[in-house]
Amino acid sequence: MPTGESEHNQTFSQTDISKEVQRALEKMGIQNMTAVQQQTLPLMMAGRDVIGIAPTGTGKTIAFGIPMLEYVNLQDNRVQELVLAPTRELSLQIAQELRNLAQFIPTLRIAVLYGGQPIVKQINELKRHPQIIIATPGRLLDHMNRGNIRLDSVHTMVLDEADEMLNMGFVKDVTKIIEATPAGRQLVLFSATTNQEVLTIAWKYQQDPVEVNIPATRENRPQITQYVIETAREKKYEHLLYLLDSDVYQRVMVFVNTKDMTQRLTKRLMDAGYPAECLHGDMRQSARTEVMQAYRKGKFQILLATDVAARGIDVDDVEAVINYDLPNENEYYTHRIGRTGRAKKHGVSFTLLTYSESVRLDAILKYIDAKPVPLKFNDLGILCYEEGEPFFENM
Repeated sequence: MPTGESEHNQTFSQTDISKEVQRALEKMGIQNMTAVQQQTLPLMMAGRDVIGIAPTGTGKTIAFGIPMLEYVNLQDNRVQELVLAPTRELSLQIAQELRNLAQFIPTLRIAVLYGGQPIVKQINELKRHPQIIIATPGRLLDHMNRGNIRLDSVHTMVLDEADEMLNMGFVKDVTKIIEATPAGRQLVLFSATTNQEVLTIAWKYQQDPVEVNIPATRENRPQITQYVIETAREKKYEHLLYLLDSDVYQRVMVFVNTKDMTQRLTKRLMDAGYPAECLHGDMRQSARTEVMQAYRKGKFQILLATDVAARGIDVDDVEAVINYDLPNENEYYTHRIGRTGRAKKHGVSFTLLTYSESVRLDAILKYIDAKPVPLKFNDLGILCYEEGEPFFENM
């Protein structure tokens, strides 16, 4: 469906959604529908299965969340709506958005199930008979195997960031969970990209799905200026410090490829007096939550993370992203730089590129159809544009 001018003017008040959800949207300051919301809402309300291909930050959670709230039978204590997400952070983020949408539906109960939190606490939540569940696949399957939850009354099931979830090796878990839901349930897949696993799940379990494809446009594409800095491996740390010492960016994310490197680089920065913390997959959930809360509150300025640990991070005012390592997957580059330039703000990304990584970068740039601005250090150690003009001089 083309996204014309009239489409962009459509508001939620023009739809038939309940007054409770309308009131919540007003309180959240949301009036206009995004393209993915305009296309997805009527399809889901009509009971259709959907494959949604849309960039990050286009309003997917509200797109599938509103129909789920409209469907729920508040007199029924069984699980009726289910969202699967690849990470704990994204699960918590989705849950918060749904709770905001449901703030004027007092009898609705929502539970979040994810690894790293004591299972007893989640069992107690399940005893309250939630109608909506948001979960990571592994922990949900754990509860199913223990007999803590049944999915035989699920009306709508959503796989959010399906491409990433299936890439992370959750194919068998996701398949078992889908097969535990009724054959006639509505199945909705949201994904930034399509891959073979997503297409296989769609072919096997969806019934006559409608594809909603939202291209990145000027309106929904984050405003991010990308820079590539030529460097040598032994100079990477020094050049990272140069960027951090510029005093231009107050909130920065630095991406590296391994947990071990995340820890070592964070320790090195902290020992040198930089306000830095890290996120990686081996951390307890309580520690991860603590780090994210402190980062959002501005208690430290530099967050280092691996790709998996950073999935679902939603901080509106990250000013710069630095790729200390080049990611192994093309999609990860997009996810990384998409941590900045959110909420219609302008962001910047820097990639510290060694000679051996240049071929890999060419593949990424071809994939995302982008041409970053090249930068290099001159003989005096000053970061400059190719023409020789100092980069930070006019900032």
